Amino acid sequence: THHSSHQSKFHNNKTITMANRGAGYGPPLNNISEAVGNTPLVKISDRICPAGRTIYAKCEFFNPLSSVKDRLALSIIETAEKDGSLKPGQTVVEATSGNTGIAVAMMCAQRGYPCVITMAEPFSVERRKIMRMLGAKVIVTPKAGKGTGMVEKAKELADKNGWFLCHQFETDANWKFHYESTGPEIINDLKDTKLDYWVTGYGTGGTFHGAAKYIKEKSPTTKVILAEPGNANIVQSGIKTDRNADGSPATSHPAFKAHPIQGWTPDFIPLVLEKGLDQTLQDEMVNIPDGAAVA
Repeated sequence: THHSSHQSKFHNNKTITMANRGAGYGPPLNNISEAVGNTPLVKISDRICPAGRTIYAKCEFFNPLSSVKDRLALSIIETAEKDGSLKPGQTVVEATSGNTGIAVAMMCAQRGYPCVITMAEPFSVERRKIMRMLGAKVIVTPKAGKGTGMVEKAKELADKNGWFLCHQFETDANWKFHYESTGPEIINDLKDTKLDYWVTGYGTGGTFHGAAKYIKEKSPTTKVILAEPGNANIVQSGIKTDRNADGSPATSHPAFKAHPIQGWTPDFIPLVLEKGLDQTLQDEMVNIPDGAAVA
């Protein structure tokens, strides 16, 4: 969510969008990964927006598989292809609450990699169905193990079988893609409009780390607001996550409790998030009570 002090001209001119309808998207894309990113900022209706505020939502559901995680999956797979850590035909494995798995399954289907996903039992059945539809094998891990359990299972399978582990919670390819795409998109689309606040939550911390870093560099007066569930305010607890040598969590975080916002705030502080917090990219932390952010 993005709040700015005044509307920019191009959002006031309704005829611009109408005139472009029917013009076409542009030349056909070579593959689905080319459709990732460049999602629109949409002004929140005056009927539901607090009086005197202009708020824009960055609509990441415009990505081909409907979430911000399409960016992450594209970055991880392309980075690994370039550095040689992902070989042709190699199986790709990742732990996910769902959206990363859906995005990774999309990329694997498009590029011909077998895909295995580990996912903790409490996450939605619908996400499992989408991943299986995309050709992935989904292994459900016990509820008691929480997020750390599914991460451990993915690593175990990668080590045992020589599979490529995505490491979404640890890899620099995660936040760097947001620094190169999400952040610039926001700044470029707002052009001369003053951006007072940029509000985000975190799953891996990639969007927060990468986009906040870029936004702060280009618009130093913008305040970054980082939200986490009130039931799982692990960052605000001040307790660090114990880590394995590869940066993955060694244990579940003691301040974590179950919360209804699927995909945000796992039961550990991801390394990608911690590296952003270490730069104090956030100006303020906000607790979101259960039910306040889910319909």
